[in-house]
Amino acid sequence: MNPEDITTVKSLLSQPQKIAIIPHKNPDGDAMGAALAVYAFLKDKGHEANVISPNDYPKFLKWMPGNDDVVNFERENQKAQQLIQEADLIFTLDFNDMSRVGQMETALKEASADFIMIDHHQQPGDYAKVTYSDVSMSSTCEMVYNFIDFLGETDNITKAIATNLYTGIMTDTGSFKYRSTSSKTHRVVAELIDKGAENMEIHQHVFDTNSPSRLHLLGVALSNMVILSEYRTAYITLTQDELDAHDYKKGDTEGFVNYGLTLENIVFALIFIENREEGIIKISLRSVGDFSVNEFARAHFNGGGHTNAAGGRSDLSMDETVARFQEILTNYKSELNP
Repeated sequence: MNPEDITTVKSLLSQPQKIAIIPHKNPDGDAMGAALAVYAFLKDKGHEANVISPNDYPKFLKWMPGNDDVVNFERENQKAQQLIQEADLIFTLDFNDMSRVGQMETALKEASADFIMIDHHQQPGDYAKVTYSDVSMSSTCEMVYNFIDFLGETDNITKAIATNLYTGIMTDTGSFKYRSTSSKTHRVVAELIDKGAENMEIHQHVFDTNSPSRLHLLGVALSNMVILSEYRTAYITLTQDELDAHDYKKGDTEGFVNYGLTLENIVFALIFIENREEGIIKISLRSVGDFSVNEFARAHFNGGGHTNAAGGRSDLSMDETVARFQEILTNYKSELNP
């Protein structure tokens, strides 16, 4: 953030405000960690703050401090609409385009509030009064820590704030293994532990609460994996019938795509997941090295994200989507085999 933006934020927060805090649709650990950390920070400063999630999110995130106060836009629509309409200020966290909030998009576009965006994805929109965008950052949660630091208020980071920020950084860095994890990231994490984040307990909450049905679904996913050695690529498919047969709950497929990258000599991994209700195939893409899944998703599957982690979608059937992907892949052989 530049000095002018910092001054603007301090001015906006100088008096008690009604504030809505918005993560993206299908929020992950980074989105919810950032939202709940900002929520706790603002509440402690005397603001009337509310986190409004566009829809539901995985059970393994619902232990986080402040979770019980989250308003679900789909389930509590009237309340959520009113909070957005009455807001003096709206924080949008871990996304940079209004299309990323699903059904909430209209309500946000019609809001009279000023916006503050904090996000680390590429190609940010220009809707915010203050935009804090940095694609080099490991996570939006690391940026929220910096945001609090810019305001000169790191001494006011409580255990709840530290716990939520640690959760987001941990999940968005793949437990600190992704390239975006910098020495500064580790210094921030050390500060969060010093302020009360219990790293072992957080890890257990997020990663060690599997149901038997989720592990059985992982078995199906791995048995469905296709390896295209010629393209150093592996992909997984999961149909709606396979999800239903294993009592699928939101978040159950989190991390499945990464198994492809554990294979020797594989640099590009994908998972195609059928969503019959929305009529789409949801696609998660991951890579190692310089191959940009952000550019690949933007060019071919109505998506985007980061260089090594992105998402997309297809309106075709599963078979048609996979066939199209395999056809597109032939154009990337030299990039995947530099």
